[in-house]
Amino acid sequence: MNEQMPVIPSVDGGHLRVRIDLAYDGGPFSGWAVQPGLPTVQGTVESGLELLFRRRVRLTVAGRTDAGVHARGQVTHIDLEPGEWLALSRGRDIDPALALKRRLQATVNRYLPPGVAARTAYASNPASPVVVRAVRLAPAGFDARFSALWRRYSYRIADRLDDQDPLHRSTVLWHSEELDEGLLNEGARPLLGLQDFRAFCKPRVGATTVRELQRFEFEREPDGVLRATIQADAFCHNMVRALIGGALRVGSGEEPPEWMGERLRSRQKDSRSVLAPAHPLVLEEVRYPDDAAELALRAELTRAKRDHVRDDA
Repeated sequence: MNEQMPVIPSVDGGHLRVRIDLAYDGGPFSGWAVQPGLPTVQGTVESGLELLFRRRVRLTVAGRTDAGVHARGQVTHIDLEPGEWLALSRGRDIDPALALKRRLQATVNRYLPPGVAARTAYASNPASPVVVRAVRLAPAGFDARFSALWRRYSYRIADRLDDQDPLHRSTVLWHSEELDEGLLNEGARPLLGLQDFRAFCKPRVGATTVRELQRFEFEREPDGVLRATIQADAFCHNMVRALIGGALRVGSGEEPPEWMGERLRSRQKDSRSVLAPAHPLVLEEVRYPDDAAELALRAELTRAKRDHVRDDA
């Protein structure tokens, strides 16, 4: 599916750009992006927006996530007419942002995939796999996708039998062999920096595979579970899962630490290119410039570098 470019608000204030922060359990969904006949996060939220505004409202997202991938810090934006924004208060003394947050959560719950209805422990606060975390008017120049400085993901691995908690099995990889934290980090280190990650992603026609990998590290948490942190300016399709999959071969001793760097330099994929399972992967945070004046500049520079590139985990 071809990605629709974000609508840029007119300079005379013809549109208001609204930032919507989301969190979701990716388990019930076939990924972020709309796919005919399949349940997706984008499709669910856009259905809720369409019900509210009686027209199609397209979300622009910071990073598309694969099927089964979760998010705590997903960022999107939409463009509204000023009248649509003001009408959200329905003539009452309430912030339109708060009104949209409450109403969108309610409509999203109505469009959840069959069999995934929000569990209702308390009628006023049902547990939903999609949560609208925040709504606010975005500063001038903001673009959820192109203004981002970086995206940060986490991936948790239980490689010791005593640390495999069945209550967390849907968000933690149970690995059959104990992994060496030192080897994992030694293998990951050469991949940092501005590199061509063709060997660790699924290239798209006409798209670059050059990315700046800013963090790729493993640490063992107090509960014994290994936590990987992966941060980059952007990710190409399947890149995070391919990086984790390669690192697991090094951490288990199946491959030497230098193997990751050799694969990177080869720019080739082969039978040893294995994607790690999707279910432990979480989009934790998307960071933007603090200075509003830098948002538009960042978006302009990113568009120039990554025209037609999709940011997929």
